Amino acid sequence: MKITNKLNLPQPFVDAVTREYQYKDKQYSVTTILKDVREILLTRRHNDEIEQDVADMIWLIFGTAVHKVLEDSKEEDTEFKEEHFVEEVENGYKLSGQADLYNAKEKMITDYKTCSVWKVIYNDWDDYRKQLLMYAWAFRKMGFEVEKGQIVAVIKDHSKTKAKIDSNYPQYPVYKKVFEFTDKEFEEIEIFIKDKFKEIAKYENVPDDELPICSPENRFNEGNKYAVKKKTNKRALKVYDNLEEAEKHLNQLEYKVMDKNTGEIEEICNDYEIEVREGIDKKCSEGYCSCCNFCSYYKEKYMNKEEEE
Repeated sequence: MKITNKLNLPQPFVDAVTREYQYKDKQYSVTTILKDVREILLTRRHNDEIEQDVADMIWLIFGTAVHKVLEDSKEEDTEFKEEHFVEEVENGYKLSGQADLYNAKEKMITDYKTCSVWKVIYNDWDDYRKQLLMYAWAFRKMGFEVEKGQIVAVIKDHSKTKAKIDSNYPQYPVYKKVFEFTDKEFEEIEIFIKDKFKEIAKYENVPDDELPICSPENRFNEGNKYAVKKKTNKRALKVYDNLEEAEKHLNQLEYKVMDKNTGEIEEICNDYEIEVREGIDKKCSEGYCSCCNFCSYYKEKYMNKEEEE
């Protein structure tokens, strides 16, 4: 990856985000396989061409600093930290990762995170839970007992003022979330890991433009919206998440035109309409995907549109 420095930040900022990392054949990290196969393979294929600016990676520096402080602390007798693993899955494919802390007494894996306050408010832990579960699966393969996973998250945009006036707001700038893992979940995550490597193997030699499009979920697409609006206006009366509710509203706005002479219904009119507002792929359109410049979906849907405007 090429690191740029458009703001001419001091060299320590550049050094903090510069990684001398070489991809290993058939070896993929836990955080990587959480992504869709198009992003995984495009990132790997075009690693030497992808550019990121230091200023856009500032939160990576913050997260690295938090990890460094915690790594340098002394662990308890029943704990060990920064345990790196490479676990063979099948057909030569390997899963790699590094858990921040393992507690043998608690039988628990801990991972340190930095996050937005909205992660806590919306209770949005699915991705972190899945990551922890893969760590736990790998540790069990290595012979360790693991029954739980824990996220210790430093909230980077926490407001002490909001915490004082809103009891539902996170009360501290750090939040702990513990997950209990079942045997069924370990079975399901093993299937997920094996299926992901089968998918990678299937598409490894497929041209860039023929790779499957990332899922709406992984494109951060919240789906289409349906706006009920007057045909002559731009502003909507109400915007719905599904078409059925929008159609119900539209039907309520219908009115009948009666024939003055016969008193019969001449026609049914509606001065309103439903405008479909296509869901935006926030990850693609807002620069959250480092390989977007090599993605045909992004070029067609967003880059070409920007050029036309």
